[in-house]
Amino acid sequence: MTMPRFSTGDDPGASFAELLRKVGIDPFPATLVSASDAQSFPHATTCLALTFDGGVIMAGDRRATAGMSISHRTMDKVVQADDLSGVAIAGTAGPAMEMIKLFQLQLEYYEKVEGQALSLEGKANQLSMMVRSNLPAAMQGLMVVPIFAGYDPLVGRGRLWDYDPTGGRYEERDFVATGSGSRLAGTVLRVGWRQNLSCEAAIDLAARALWEASDADAATGGPDVLRGIYPIVASIDSTGWSRVDDTRLAAMYETIMGEVRTR
Repeated sequence: MTMPRFSTGDDPGASFAELLRKVGIDPFPATLVSASDAQSFPHATTCLALTFDGGVIMAGDRRATAGMSISHRTMDKVVQADDLSGVAIAGTAGPAMEMIKLFQLQLEYYEKVEGQALSLEGKANQLSMMVRSNLPAAMQGLMVVPIFAGYDPLVGRGRLWDYDPTGGRYEERDFVATGSGSRLAGTVLRVGWRQNLSCEAAIDLAARALWEASDADAATGGPDVLRGIYPIVASIDSTGWSRVDDTRLAAMYETIMGEVRTR
């Protein structure tokens, strides 16, 4: 197999998605489905992110729903994008996971072509273009609404962005939540967030926000003690991505459940 060659005016540059189009592969093909069919596909639900003193915390429940049914109990909605950033997704699961894979490849491809990593804001822009490219599918009900967050070494702190289905990106200074339980989770974050939160306090606040969302939103999965399934919670700081161990989360949720029993 020979590598594709391009003229100067036809060179896709450091865009992996544009490279795919140049060789005849559409990374975001047109999808024709009815609204009722779209509701039957697995959907990811509640994800959130918040800043702490030195980085960001990202968290998401594990449940995926198809209509009124639970289609998956262990879905990974929060994934590592590269060493210093991560993506959390809500919306139709299939297109969302494909978008994340393409985004991860885009970051790696850019670094190989340019010889340096893309800036954190540049990564947020790249994800914005991918969300915009999915707009035809979103208009048919296959919507993807991600959260992007990471540690920015240029400013020495964590930063986070949310998006709308048209690709609009909005940087949030404190916290953000998306998905069906976002209003409930966002309320907990709004009440509990403070400047200069420690990493441990931010993890506890994220766990509590997902607990309250799962307590009132049927599409958001809470901690499943019977099966040993807990939300994905990860911290990103100057040392990189670090996922919180399930044993640590189990102890946190045991404390939360004890507090709820005494109400």
